[in-house]
Amino acid sequence: MLYKIRIFIIILIAAGIGFNGCKKTAYSFGDIKTPSALTLTAAVTGMNAGNPNGDGSGTVVVTVAAANAITYKIDFGDGNTQMVPSGTINYKYSLPDTNQYTITVNAIGTAGTISTISKTIKVFVAFKVPDYIVTDLTNDASKVWVCANDVPGHFGVGPSDGFTPSYYAATPNSRQACAYDDEITFSKDAGGNVLMSVNNKGQTFIIGAAASFYGLSSAEACITIDASGQKKLIFSGASSASTPAISTRIQMFVPGNGIINNATGANTYEILAISATQLSLRNIGADGNSWYQILKAK
Repeated sequence: MLYKIRIFIIILIAAGIGFNGCKKTAYSFGDIKTPSALTLTAAVTGMNAGNPNGDGSGTVVVTVAAANAITYKIDFGDGNTQMVPSGTINYKYSLPDTNQYTITVNAIGTAGTISTISKTIKVFVAFKVPDYIVTDLTNDASKVWVCANDVPGHFGVGPSDGFTPSYYAATPNSRQACAYDDEITFSKDAGGNVLMSVNNKGQTFIIGAAASFYGLSSAEACITIDASGQKKLIFSGASSASTPAISTRIQMFVPGNGIINNATGANTYEILAISATQLSLRNIGADGNSWYQILKAK
């Protein structure tokens, strides 16, 4: 009898041990707190009265803070997101020109609780001109260009959706004298900017459809027009439907009257081809056609 009692006690003890061993450890997150007092600031680098959207670097200093936040998920509005623990982060946008972005921050608290805040900003990113274009244009200092009057097609016109002068291409030395004596100087300043000045010797060839663009009333002719002044060129990716096989895919905007050599009523020129000795340009004129000119280094 005593033996059976002992066996029963041993069984109870073993069952108790087994039961205790099956218990799961209890964990606690503590109090679940949703992040509060969430703040977001986005300071565009170089922003001032003269540069309302920044200095062109594209850099923005993003600062986030909140009570009870463990981490932050930042959506920069350009397709990129980043997880940061807290504080300040420097972010660089890359899309050229001035663009608007909405920065959205999710502050994440215990058990995945979230608070959200957004801010919309405008950021200017200066286009980085390929080094070879600046070098060929300016010789990294200053270079004078003139009309390549001895090259077939040095002046021409074609349809707006084309990239060759299929309507008309000038034969060598077949144009008016005023189209051949201009000197166009491209120079590079200490800040890496490309500047352009034109000495048209008093007259510039103008197409008839462009007269009103320059405040004139004239048929196609050599006209007296002021083309003086140094202009800071603005470069960007080409807005046309050209391909790398037929173009550099880089265009330049000429402030003011936009004249480089021939006056076609345009300010924006696509660089179709460039070397140290020859420059081929295309623009859409006031008549809606594409106009072409080829320059050569003097």
